[in-house]
Amino acid sequence: MEGECSCSFYQRAKPYIAMISLQFGYAGMNIITKVSLNRGMSHYVLVAYRNAFATAVIAPFALLLERKIRPKMTLIMFLQIFALGLLGPVIDQNFYYAGLKLTSPTISCSMSNMLPALTFVMAFLCRMEKVDIKKIRCQAKVLGTIVTAAGALLMTLYKGHVVNLLWSNHINVNVPEVTSGAYDKDWLKGSILLIFATLAWASFFIVQAITMRKYTAQLSLTALVCFIGTLQSTAVTFVMEHKTSVWTIGFDMNLLAAAYAGIVSSSIAYYVQGQVMEKKGPVFVTAFSPLMMIIVAIMGSFILAEKICIGGILGAVLIVAGLYSVLWGKYKEYKEKEIEDSIITRNNQMMIIIANNEETNDIEMQKTEEKRMSSAPESVVISFAMPQSPMSAREAPKALDLN
Repeated sequence: MEGECSCSFYQRAKPYIAMISLQFGYAGMNIITKVSLNRGMSHYVLVAYRNAFATAVIAPFALLLERKIRPKMTLIMFLQIFALGLLGPVIDQNFYYAGLKLTSPTISCSMSNMLPALTFVMAFLCRMEKVDIKKIRCQAKVLGTIVTAAGALLMTLYKGHVVNLLWSNHINVNVPEVTSGAYDKDWLKGSILLIFATLAWASFFIVQAITMRKYTAQLSLTALVCFIGTLQSTAVTFVMEHKTSVWTIGFDMNLLAAAYAGIVSSSIAYYVQGQVMEKKGPVFVTAFSPLMMIIVAIMGSFILAEKICIGGILGAVLIVAGLYSVLWGKYKEYKEKEIEDSIITRNNQMMIIIANNEETNDIEMQKTEEKRMSSAPESVVISFAMPQSPMSAREAPKALDLN
């Protein structure tokens, strides 16, 4: 009995454990990548290597598991995949790493929480999202988008005083000192780059939703996007980096950053998110995003001696508040759609049952009519046979008289 209870508890807790573990994985990616970028690795090269590792990991599973369901490639499909590779691996990741290098892992994670709000705006502009301002869920999404934008603007333009954490004074990490003017300039530039990266990421989701309507093999689509992204990011690197020495990579932090980002953030994360999303829905998956920001803030202050400012904290609070407002609206919309689908399904089932009953009644009536028609000749035969017995009775005395 205890074993069954513990097993059922584990089954219920699996999505939560998976998403919390995934946030730790994302946090580790941000910290390791920040260390690698601080040591001089080009973010163009990092993006190229990351997508190469992701392609190498995902492609075998796509070839084996989806060889029978993979749709045929058309010109329109190829152009959409090409656009996905450009928006995701090239623009989004390059802008994100450039912004991460100029700011901090905490700021980068905070800006990433803008994704649901920006995706909502992009979907509305593309007429994929309808807004009925009279409904509370739509008001929550619009208000959450405004609050998220205000938080990003506050985080970008206002830095404020540095917050000294309890353990910050006991950590001695060798970090390069920068002047206040240079730090403010990098902060502003990096924040803008992170906003553009999130916009590209939101656009990626919009194009992906359109592409997946016809290209239903998800693993194959991801492998193709990573492969096209590898080729595109390699071409961009050759344009932006003119020294061949930037491609040199050994068994060091640079290799760890590329492999970790490609395997954990692009491969394992995709699989885990897909499994959890199938059971709990997309709102459940995105609700854990602020946890990564908290983990990164703690890990960054320990490992990188990261400075956390008042502006960053206030902006992060606004972004998280806006995030949950948008997610609440999406959750209500998701539930309303579920109810509508259940009503439609129930009505269809009732129509099928009624049709089956009518068909059964017609069959029974037809059988009854056939039985009645088949029994009618027998009664006629009997009616004609009945008068014969008295006739034979009259003829019998005549036979006796003849004898």
